[in-house]
Amino acid sequence: MNGGNLIRKIKMECPLCDKVHEIEKRTRVAKTIIKGEEVNYEETYYFCLNSDEDENEFSTAKMENENLLNARNEYRKAHGLLTSDDIVAIREKYGLSQVDLAKLLGWGEATISRYESKAIQDDAYDNMLRIINDNPLAALDLLQKNNEQFAGIKKLAIKQKIMENLDEEGREYLQRKALESEYVEFEELSDLNGMMKLNIPKLELVISYYASKIKKLYKVKLMKMLWYADSLSFKFYGHAMTGLVYCHEDMGALPVGHYKIGGLQFVNMEEECDYENVKYHFLPNDKLDESELSAEEKEILDKVIEKFESYTAQQIIEYMHDEIAYKKTDDKDIIPFSLAKQIRDF
Repeated sequence: MNGGNLIRKIKMECPLCDKVHEIEKRTRVAKTIIKGEEVNYEETYYFCLNSDEDENEFSTAKMENENLLNARNEYRKAHGLLTSDDIVAIREKYGLSQVDLAKLLGWGEATISRYESKAIQDDAYDNMLRIINDNPLAALDLLQKNNEQFAGIKKLAIKQKIMENLDEEGREYLQRKALESEYVEFEELSDLNGMMKLNIPKLELVISYYASKIKKLYKVKLMKMLWYADSLSFKFYGHAMTGLVYCHEDMGALPVGHYKIGGLQFVNMEEECDYENVKYHFLPNDKLDESELSAEEKEILDKVIEKFESYTAQQIIEYMHDEIAYKKTDDKDIIPFSLAKQIRDF
């Protein structure tokens, strides 16, 4: 009798004896040659008890494909490559079809189908698959790079699935990168950024410091207080505090990328609904250490707090409208810090 392991018995028409009877489905360890190497793998086959010993085994086309895939996967494991099941899992992790994953990676449309069924990927392709599996941010970058390959709805669905796989650290990284992307053209020290590159940790610290002193600190008022802190720092010390760049808007100075500030890792912001309006309430973050602010920086921040603590949003807007820096710039213009030297004393 054959030495394979019995899986189950199946009643079917046997192609060996041409009779309908119970046939045994079995597995065993077999050997084959793949890329010049001998590989041991699990082989599945049917065994007929009624046939001669020399011809008592057979397999279907589906079985043969599965057996060959098993052999290839054993070769992959021996060489540290992803198995076909691993590749399927990566694809399903992001809700992608075989063609979608190939497009995301910039490969031929049939590539993933081949890797999941018969072909063995080389190291370069394997590394790309591992990268997007380990790092959803890399998958997001590839989606942006190859976005023309996807229709609008499909692209949004893929992006949403990628975002679901980002851990908290990854989402925070995205928020930081989103704000930094707004400042690409302001990387050189200039009058526009107050001779200071964008300093997100300092910005987070300043916001938390303000919020610790002012209980009801909302976005409109905060944005103006940031401008005053940076302007006073530039006036007294020749450089701004946060590196923010400010635009002339109807409500006064508004930082470039202001709508992305609330999503920063160490910025505590809560949305509050007031009838049909949404207000953004900023709160202190006890994870930040105020001692990282210099004495000079605290002195400036305390001056701004003392001046505007009791101001409403409308009052601080009107106050800023009277600043030379605002009067000498037009709507949507960037407010140069050189004009901050003419800021009113308080």
